[in-house]
Amino acid sequence: MPRTLSSDRIHDLEHSAQGLNDAEVSQRQARYGRNLIAERHQGSWRALIMDTLKDPMLWFLLVTSILFAFTQQYTEAVILLMALIPFLGMDAYLHRRTQASTESLGRRLASQARVLRNGKEQSLNTIELVPGDIVLLAPGDTIPADGVFVSVQAFQVDESTLTGEAFPIRKQALETSLQLQPSARIAEQHWGFAGTNTLTGSARMMVTRTGKTTVYGEIIQSVIHGSHTLTPLQQAVSRLVKRLLIIASIICVLLAITRLYQGHDIIDALLSGLTLAVAALPEEFPVVLTFFLGVGVYRLAQRQALVKRAVVVENIGRVSCICTDKTGTLTEGRLQLTHQLTATGVDGQRLLTIAAYASRPDTGDPMDQAILAIATAVPHTILNTFPFTEDRKRETAVVLESQQHLVAVKGAPETILAQCQLADDELHYWQQQVDQLASAGHKVIACAWRELDAATEFDVEPEQQFRIAGLLAFEDPLREGVRSAVDTCQRAGIRVIMVTGDHPITATAIAKEIGLHQGYPRVMEGETLATQLAQGDTTALDAVDVIARAIPAQKLALVRSLKQRGEIVAVTGDGINDVPAIQSADIGIAMGARGTRSAHEAAAIILLDDNFRSIVQAIAEGRQLFSNLRLSFEYLLLIHIPLVVTAALIPFLDYPMLYLPIHIVWLEMLIHPTALLVFQNSAVTADLRQTRPDAPAQFFSWRQWLLIVISGMLVTLLITFAYIRSFGVLQDVAHARAMALVVLTSASTGITIALSRLRTVTAKVIVLLNMLSSVLLIQLPPLAALLHLSPLHLDDWLIALAGGLMAALLPFIKELKTPS
Repeated sequence: MPRTLSSDRIHDLEHSAQGLNDAEVSQRQARYGRNLIAERHQGSWRALIMDTLKDPMLWFLLVTSILFAFTQQYTEAVILLMALIPFLGMDAYLHRRTQASTESLGRRLASQARVLRNGKEQSLNTIELVPGDIVLLAPGDTIPADGVFVSVQAFQVDESTLTGEAFPIRKQALETSLQLQPSARIAEQHWGFAGTNTLTGSARMMVTRTGKTTVYGEIIQSVIHGSHTLTPLQQAVSRLVKRLLIIASIICVLLAITRLYQGHDIIDALLSGLTLAVAALPEEFPVVLTFFLGVGVYRLAQRQALVKRAVVVENIGRVSCICTDKTGTLTEGRLQLTHQLTATGVDGQRLLTIAAYASRPDTGDPMDQAILAIATAVPHTILNTFPFTEDRKRETAVVLESQQHLVAVKGAPETILAQCQLADDELHYWQQQVDQLASAGHKVIACAWRELDAATEFDVEPEQQFRIAGLLAFEDPLREGVRSAVDTCQRAGIRVIMVTGDHPITATAIAKEIGLHQGYPRVMEGETLATQLAQGDTTALDAVDVIARAIPAQKLALVRSLKQRGEIVAVTGDGINDVPAIQSADIGIAMGARGTRSAHEAAAIILLDDNFRSIVQAIAEGRQLFSNLRLSFEYLLLIHIPLVVTAALIPFLDYPMLYLPIHIVWLEMLIHPTALLVFQNSAVTADLRQTRPDAPAQFFSWRQWLLIVISGMLVTLLITFAYIRSFGVLQDVAHARAMALVVLTSASTGITIALSRLRTVTAKVIVLLNMLSSVLLIQLPPLAALLHLSPLHLDDWLIALAGGLMAALLPFIKELKTPS
């Protein structure tokens, strides 16, 4: 993450020995403000209430409840009012989680810092830091602002919160004698970044950026100002409900006016209009959506995926591209010794012993810890150590082992090999081995030793005449099942792009191992990609599988560019560096065990087992949920079209009202359980190999809409014919209503069978209960009288059942052509 220095910071660099004086501090505090990552805003609950009142779903539930209450259907009214409780509660919950996210991010910075001012060391609150301050850093400190190092002593930093990489970063002081130009780019090894942690050594850092202008601050601001947009399914359902409401409202008004025009009294007109309104209100659609999403949340929890925003259960099924970080997601996020290459006469355990002598348990260096964890302890006494420095690139220890003085050294292979007595062919061999291991993505060190005479001074580091002991190669191992999960995604047409802060060589090796692009991954550095995207050139997005040396802003730019091209993007991650991209993605996925709290707050899904395979299962579950949800919505439309049209058409034709309010209640009692329960398990398995669902911006294709309308109108004609025929023959409105209701309930049964194919026990039970209720409510005289119906004869039943089942013919043919 190279950055630039402004001209005034260069001036500060040249006069940093004494730190700032009081006058300079006051001036800069007025100019730059406090070192605060995020300000807490008051009145946030008022803003929450205002945003909630803008949601049309709130008003839809309220108006629908009032209408039900007006028609004295108090149970339905109360249920809809109760639905407001979780609805408003979820808004409040998400609002509080956002606040908690901001607060937790801000708390990562230490509260106190040691600073050099007026030539004296003092401790002060980090919010008082200003550009130009000299901060004194020791092991275990959290860097409180961005800055450049003016002096270092064996200094290492853990930058995994920003870069995602678990390796320690060795820092170098910026030479004050350099003739720096204003806005000159300075390499990242000279920079310290707010929110990162020091591991070893000590350093002095001159602050250059504070608060929101730091790299960490920029990330936090993207979290605060980012927002989760509605998913396409939410938008599609909202559009569908609005259109049905508009159509129903127009028909209701026209019907009331028509009944008045036909000479009926105002009570009849109002009753006709309100009954039609109750029948036409599409309250089932949001209810079914909420219920199905809740079922999806439960199923994903069983698959180790904790869903924070229920609607993403559907949206994840539409994922076309996964942008995943490497460390902690594809890999385990720890250093592991994987290769030992020993010299002649040296066994593997001796190589580890020599490496352990040159390692220290108190440094926090992951490599030292990995070596010491597996090396067999050998009795010895440490006489002197020469710690690793960036210019020496080695760690040396003088030890007493079994009355023999030894010097053990480990470090960069090129440095250690230069200290060893090697013939040209031996040197060439070892260099080949180093290159081969490094090209496979390993972090390689060399180890060597030599004996010392007892009379030799131990306070001078030996630098020559070493004997090579061998090479140690470390890697961050892949998580179990990652390769098969990536392969499954690619076979299903889902792109997988690895985004990492690693060197391109390391990134390429990992990408090959997991099988990206059939084992031939196309790699690009983050800065190159960002430059092309900034110029409006998005062609690189078609030919890249790995983004190496990526920083948070570049990962965010990648996600936004993919979304602009129409991709449905899922982003996985576990660190603060992943937060902006996680929040900007269609689906943000955080790792549960390794993930930071910030990543958890920003994500919509948390993988409890940190397993990339769970993402594949979640996508399969999302795809199946959409398929099941579409079947349920198709059923609702196929039933509501004839219900609403006949409720309006019969009175328009100046016949007695077809449906009374009690009939609507009965039909709703049939429709609701069918829509909610029958289709949620309509498929035996959720297979990622199936075709990706259509974008729900068009919930049904025009062919599907045509089929739905034709089928709905066919049922409408059958119901109308049955009603008019029965009424005309006997002039018995109770008999006519019974005939019409039997046709409608028979059509409901046939459509249910066609769409569900009775795959589940639930479907069979619901169909049986619906048919049984129709028979009992119509054929038992006391019940029929309560419903203002009259029992039917056998020929009536045969005609009604035949007509109703005919209505299921088109959906049945369509479902036969649809693969399981």
